Amino acid sequence: MARYTGPSCKLCRREGVKLFLKGERCNSDKCAFQRRAYIPGEHGSEKGFKKRLSDYGVHLREKQKVRRIYGVLEKQFRKYFKMAAKKSGVTGENLLQFLETRLDNVIYRMGFAPSRKSARQIIRHGHITVNGRKVNIPSFLVRPDNEIEIKEGSRQMNLIQEAMEASTEVENFDWFEVEKDKFKGKMVSIPSREQIPLDVDERLIVEFYSK
Repeated sequence: MARYTGPSCKLCRREGVKLFLKGERCNSDKCAFQRRAYIPGEHGSEKGFKKRLSDYGVHLREKQKVRRIYGVLEKQFRKYFKMAAKKSGVTGENLLQFLETRLDNVIYRMGFAPSRKSARQIIRHGHITVNGRKVNIPSFLVRPDNEIEIKEGSRQMNLIQEAMEASTEVENFDWFEVEKDKFKGKMVSIPSREQIPLDVDERLIVEFYSK
């Protein structure tokens, strides 16, 4: 499956904001964005983020930011947008709901992985079950009442153990439940926009694809 394989920190620098793509490293002194908070490349500079963007540029950057946060390539992101546009309700909110209920994001939100990138790795290697069946597709859309569990033979992995110990925000989400001692969680409902902690303006994305 196609995926971005370049340096993650460059994506944060390009968008001018921390996207938290590398887990705990993003909160440490090793964070590249903190050390070089300007656009990467030969022509990058500290003034790069202050350049005035065109109307198109503003819409593009917001779309790219959300796409990179969730680790989705353009073709799949556009597919989610089409699904969101067909669904009843607010298109922008529908789009974020599709992205938020991807299995890799749910694993990350539940605290079983330090980042979405690590969550995708855990899923692809067959360490996750949904309703008792192994699922190795990161883009699998989790539905309410679906039970997600770390396979018994995978629970001692350092990556999973360290992520669970470092996870402190699980209690802030009420659209899913987590039983850390049992290495499992359950999705209670589809998250509303207010329950998605993302500082983005999804209306700009809708306008981008509507032009």
